[in-house]
Amino acid sequence: MAINLLPLGSLGAVEDKSNDTVTFGIWLPWVSDSDGNSVQVKIIHERDQFLQDIPPREFPLTHSVRMPYGDFWSTTAPITGTPPVTQDSAWGSSGRYLYRYRIDNPNVGSLDWIIDPCAREFGVGKQSAFTLGYKEYLWNTAEGSWRTPPLADLIFYEVNIAELGGDLERTSNLMAYLRDLGVNAIEVMPLSNVAASVDWGYLPIGYFGVDERFGNRSGFQQMVDIAHEHGIAVVVDVVYGHTGVDFPYFDAYTRLRYRENPFMGPFAKDYFSNFGKSTDFNRQLTRDYFYTVNFHWLEVYHVDGFRYDCVPNYWDGPLGVGYANLVYETYQLAKTKIAQNQPFWNRFDAGAGSPIRLIQCAEQLEGPEEVLRTTYSNSTWQNHTFDAAKAVARGDRGRLADWGLSLGLFGYPEAGNTNGDVIPKTALQYIENHDHERFICNFGTNNPDEAGNPLFAEGDRNRWYMLQPYLIAILMSKGQPMLWQGEEFAENYFLPDFGAGRVALLRALRWDFFYDAPGQGLVKLVRKLLRIRRNRPQLRSGAYYFFNDFRSLQRPRVHSCCDQHQRCRSDSPILVSNRWQLSRRATRRRSESQWNCTPAGNVATRPLPLRSYLDRGRTLTTTQQSKVSLRIPPCGLPSTASQH
Repeated sequence: MAINLLPLGSLGAVEDKSNDTVTFGIWLPWVSDSDGNSVQVKIIHERDQFLQDIPPREFPLTHSVRMPYGDFWSTTAPITGTPPVTQDSAWGSSGRYLYRYRIDNPNVGSLDWIIDPCAREFGVGKQSAFTLGYKEYLWNTAEGSWRTPPLADLIFYEVNIAELGGDLERTSNLMAYLRDLGVNAIEVMPLSNVAASVDWGYLPIGYFGVDERFGNRSGFQQMVDIAHEHGIAVVVDVVYGHTGVDFPYFDAYTRLRYRENPFMGPFAKDYFSNFGKSTDFNRQLTRDYFYTVNFHWLEVYHVDGFRYDCVPNYWDGPLGVGYANLVYETYQLAKTKIAQNQPFWNRFDAGAGSPIRLIQCAEQLEGPEEVLRTTYSNSTWQNHTFDAAKAVARGDRGRLADWGLSLGLFGYPEAGNTNGDVIPKTALQYIENHDHERFICNFGTNNPDEAGNPLFAEGDRNRWYMLQPYLIAILMSKGQPMLWQGEEFAENYFLPDFGAGRVALLRALRWDFFYDAPGQGLVKLVRKLLRIRRNRPQLRSGAYYFFNDFRSLQRPRVHSCCDQHQRCRSDSPILVSNRWQLSRRATRRRSESQWNCTPAGNVATRPLPLRSYLDRGRTLTTTQQSKVSLRIPPCGLPSTASQH
């Protein structure tokens, strides 16, 4: 179905620097002046916001009809040409101004505090904003040569700006650390404007800018610029299947008591209906709006792609008008911009005959294989690996096979060919993400809160060593490994499965964990594993084999993927068969690069370095694996074998 870009040059607050005026425009379908409606915009300088003697200035909007959505309201406000109300007012000076709309309706009266659906900036107190005298961000000269990494090479680090660095500037300063850790992509939790001051961002009320909690638009542009300088792609988490109740197209039409809504309404699944509202992709305005949001973030912020949250809310099948149509049109948009040689869009260009590198990752946990196979998505979240690993960590040996198969992404397509577009496909692999408690909580928790509030429970970091085998498995698995911020040094927050305590409690990273023994041990392990993955292409592509019964490997032989000198060819699949020996006698502390390894059936006499078994990127050879086992806690890791 046809999809169009909204004319952002006439929507929201648009400054005309030639005469210091600001033009405001908003589509309000079915809200006509012929029905007795009028619309005002209320504007105040940010410095005057909380001063009782300085009210906002009001300017009436003029009604017109503009296709294709109908009723359109607009005005031009002479900011510097209008005198301030009092001498103490900052009105007329440069800086950030806050604004909102008021609708006067003959049936329901005056409806104040309606924010702008196309605002580029936001202010405290659920208000839209613009900056008078705004200066466009100047990108680093190296930005023109940035290329998004190939899909198979991506190693993700999921980020909540508020918890990782606190704001955009401090988070930007962590890019060198993330590069040193070994990741080359960050997945940033929603930056959209939300109503609450502490929030994950999954109930957006404004989509075209960065929430004021984190900073401003130039601050995020700079963060992307710095990330790219450090070889790190930036993927933003976007929420299109539902909004917060203060989103203007829900808020205004609900208060107007209209029976129909030009934007909102049930479409597919209706998750989050208790505290959010579904968007209706049967409406043209809805489809065009979110397509334009994608374009805006790609064009203005230079992001490398999107993680689409809660796809079931707008999944109406591979031929529908919802999710599948959006990712298709976004892919075609990128192709067109590359062909037109538009500035900075060449970051997705991998060369003639190669698929473009735009990252489109679905969170379709109800059918991850299907969404990969039938849409232009090239990546997806999937909880199969997570669920199986969690079960094994809690002692369910019956899930060992599930976990081993999940590490190889069995059942997932590796490529798709649609309309001549060849698109590589894969899925993320993780044992932690923002939706769940830290994995170390599976091995025991304690509560440092004297009142015993369960929100403050923590995983037992004395058992940090039990994380190591799981990290090895995930970071060496098939697909795109992802770390959740702080996972590399055993951050141990507990997270309830439901309730406001999930999102309304700020869980800032405890960087002091980086320096203690558990943290240092895991950080060094993660760095080594990611260096191995980065330097060895055979760990990022190829076939995958899973053996749940290692007894068939007791008589080793040299496999065809190795040459006569036991060197592995980079273009061949490798067989990695890890023989895990469960033992009740577990070593409580291990240094970062040492595992207690013994000939099978014997007692360890000394720890051997990890490098002995991860030989500059190679996992155990078949000869080594028949002689060596890793001693781990009873519920610490499966007796499976995995490889790709």
